Amino acid sequence: MKRYGKYILIPVIIFTAFIFLSGGNKAILPVQGLQRHFHPVDDELGAGKASTIYDEKGNLVTMISRRVSVGDEIFTAGGKHYRVIKVDGNLATARDLGMDRQLMTYNELFSKMEIPAAAARNNHRPVAIYHTHSDESYLPSDGSASIPFRGGIFQVGDSYTYSLANDGARVLHDKTPHDPHDDNAYYRSRRTAVQLLQKNPIAIFDVHRDGVDDPEFYRRIVSNEQVAQMRFVVGRENPHMQANLDFAKRLMAYANKMHWPIAKDIFVAQGNYNQDLLPTALLIEAGTYTNSKEEAMRGIALLADAVPIILGITGPTSTPDAPEYGKPVTDPTARRTGVWSSLAWIVIITLIGGGLFVLISTGSYEKAKNQLSHFFGREMADIWEIKKNREK
Repeated sequence: MKRYGKYILIPVIIFTAFIFLSGGNKAILPVQGLQRHFHPVDDELGAGKASTIYDEKGNLVTMISRRVSVGDEIFTAGGKHYRVIKVDGNLATARDLGMDRQLMTYNELFSKMEIPAAAARNNHRPVAIYHTHSDESYLPSDGSASIPFRGGIFQVGDSYTYSLANDGARVLHDKTPHDPHDDNAYYRSRRTAVQLLQKNPIAIFDVHRDGVDDPEFYRRIVSNEQVAQMRFVVGRENPHMQANLDFAKRLMAYANKMHWPIAKDIFVAQGNYNQDLLPTALLIEAGTYTNSKEEAMRGIALLADAVPIILGITGPTSTPDAPEYGKPVTDPTARRTGVWSSLAWIVIITLIGGGLFVLISTGSYEKAKNQLSHFFGREMADIWEIKKNREK
């Protein structure tokens, strides 16, 4: 029986490793984790279909045209934090977790911050924009919710590009179509995103529009203009999740300080959305398909006013002794949110790989155990003894 032990144990270890990585902290899940094979890559429901989320008292929290999963989170513009605890079809229940301390800190900080009237460019790296769902359109303006290969979403991206450039940013707007609008759209758009990364962008935005039926859900008067609000979507199945979320919180807080309430909320969904490629990658929902395209264009233009400041493209250059929350998200002296989670994932993979290597190289479980015991016993004791002798 012993001679077959290694053949049984090896697949068991591999399977256990996959289960651990897939079922553990979403913030450290590898891009090609097991859950990616069980859940569709594209979780959108399509125009006219939406998930509705209520709190435990029956109050509406939000609506979104995506499949909602237990563990999804919502951060409102006012700072409230919710987590989905139950899903029944397109209805979900979320627990009120109170005010989010980090978001409240940003709101407080930016409320006291002066908005620079004109600032020199500090960072010359470009902002990249692309569109995974290149067919997405706006029914009142485009006559259809979907126009394959040339959707109205491209014009919304143009508005974002023009406003960012006007605010001092260099912009790369890629209009590569990724049709059809199916579960593989994110695989196709990943090639575009990777090509954009070769230009060393400071941030990368995937611009969409939502599929909620009610145009009033996104419609607001902001800075004396009728606009469609912006929503940020963060994928929780990637190692940069905490950094992406931190970026979204900063951007929402500062954008709303400039143009209240242009940023509607942040939705943390079960997905990746190619955000593993960059800590400053973000998906934007620019209104919904029943808003006019012009409302979405005006809304995303207002959002653009906040982007160069948050990214450190323009505005005052912070110093190493500046308050942590006062530094641009790309400041080299800033604390890297999510670094420890990513490092933990690397350590886990290394330990699993090392254990498999020892097992295979020794040929049996008993020999592998003896070798590991030898290392962690005698070898570690020798290292400790050498250290003590040096100290003496």
